[in-house]
Amino acid sequence: MATDKNILAKGVKYLSGALPLLFLGPVIINSAFKNEKHPLYPFILGLGIIAALGAMFLIYKGINTMLKSLFDGDKNQNS
Repeated sequence: MATDKNILAKGVKYLSGALPLLFLGPVIINSAFKNEKHPLYPFILGLGIIAALGAMFLIYKGINTMLKSLFDGDKNQNS
């Protein structure tokens, strides 16, 4: 079984992109809930939810890409 290192690196890039969003999303959501009286509350809350959903998507995409590189890497090579 061979690993396609280019696809594996792409998966690691997805996971490294998710890392800051994992911290930013909850911080922004918490900040929005602390300032519920502020007129920009719904927009800040929406931004936090989008950041959290983006982190979840990037984690899914990264793990899926890494698994594809590990288990589908030898299909392109002729044995």
